[in-house]
Amino acid sequence: MALALRRLMAGRDDVAFDRRRALQALGVGALTPWLATSCARQPDRPAVRDIAAIGETPVRDIVRPRSTADIVRLLRQSQVPISIGGARCSMGGQTASPGSMHVDMRGLRGLRIDPVAMRARVQAGASWRDLQDRLDPHGLSVRIMQSYSNFSIGGSLSVNCHGRYVGRGPLVNSVRALQLVAADGRVLELSRERQPEFFAAVVGGYGGLGIVTEVELDLDRNERIARSAERVALHDYPGYFAERVLADRDAVLHNADMAPPDFDGTVTVTWRRSDDPPTAVERLVPRGADYSRQQTLIWATSELPGGDGIRDRELTQRLLSERIVAWRNHEASLDIASLEPRTRRFSTYLLQEYFIPVPAFLDFAREMTRILRRHDVNALNVSIRHSPADRDSLLRWAPVDVFSFVLYHKQRNTRAADRRAGEWTRLLVDAALDCGGRHYLPYRLHATPTQFLRAYPEARAFAALKHRVDPANRFRNALWDRYLGAASA
Repeated sequence: MALALRRLMAGRDDVAFDRRRALQALGVGALTPWLATSCARQPDRPAVRDIAAIGETPVRDIVRPRSTADIVRLLRQSQVPISIGGARCSMGGQTASPGSMHVDMRGLRGLRIDPVAMRARVQAGASWRDLQDRLDPHGLSVRIMQSYSNFSIGGSLSVNCHGRYVGRGPLVNSVRALQLVAADGRVLELSRERQPEFFAAVVGGYGGLGIVTEVELDLDRNERIARSAERVALHDYPGYFAERVLADRDAVLHNADMAPPDFDGTVTVTWRRSDDPPTAVERLVPRGADYSRQQTLIWATSELPGGDGIRDRELTQRLLSERIVAWRNHEASLDIASLEPRTRRFSTYLLQEYFIPVPAFLDFAREMTRILRRHDVNALNVSIRHSPADRDSLLRWAPVDVFSFVLYHKQRNTRAADRRAGEWTRLLVDAALDCGGRHYLPYRLHATPTQFLRAYPEARAFAALKHRVDPANRFRNALWDRYLGAASA
């Protein structure tokens, strides 16, 4: 084992391959005449594939508009079904539907910054890293985003993402307004004051109501933050978080990790405001860095005998012993490549997430552990976050204050493996529902329509609104193909 691990750490991953989970994809086709000049044509018989790479969704066309005007022309000159994608970091086909015209938004990357008002107006295809590159010289930072910077801003809005920002909650809390192109080609400006019902449904609406082309965001100051980590017993964690993190005005970022196989304790990581000089030289994580060592280490912890010990020595002990001071923008500009496998040819890494009311934290944690162990799930870790209740979006995943459990796991790229994952995933969904919680929707669509409606009863109001603004059901993807019928019944 020692020889194999040395080879892996040297960058050689030819010793073996992964053992667990898999993902999904999307599709494409042929273009209308006007798109020849305004959008790039794709190869014949196109298909859309998302980051999990479990499968593909065949589509009619893939088009790449470069402006809102391009999108308006597309919707007015064609009546074909539409699917929408950006960075394609969803994992269950949320960006494609068979036979649809897939609108790839990554050509819309413009942005404007108002440093005085601390606001940014960003086109939906831009990534958070694109925005960070422009914010950093002004001493500004994104207020709310995921832990990694590769996601598109439009995609993040469509799932109403969240991150590790203490007390901040979902992305909607930093969204001032958005621009949306409706099914009939109208360009609408939506906010809490202008068509608030529509605004609430679009944020976290998974592209079901139109194409978001611009987002206006509130910003924060960039600042130096220092990392500290400590072990906390699982049953003590809710009290620890309330007293030591949420009540601490200097706490900026926080998460806690539960490690397999026992999941009986947490390693908490908190970043607090600091006046100390940075220990990290770069203000932002360098683009295109080499993450082969991190990828190999993740492979080793999930595949080799004694992987749990490798994780503890190479990851946990380093967290506990090293004190890091960095700029907030540096920690916010992490690259998802550091979590990627070297190849997805045989296995893939997946996420699931469950939002649990604070009083039910321990009940869910114990039931989740029981399910994962009984079904021999290759869980790399479970990360815990916190969110206050969401008061603004319709399909809210946090109707009350919640702890989120983010499960990072691995599975083989086979249909049989995905079927098995569906079985234990539905058990986890039931466990969350029984605790008064909900499951997150950007991942594999293993939940049944009945479970979906139980988790999101507001979907009936969403379906009614969609029928009014998109009566032909032009805006489609795998999520709404699976669940809209149940919500409309």
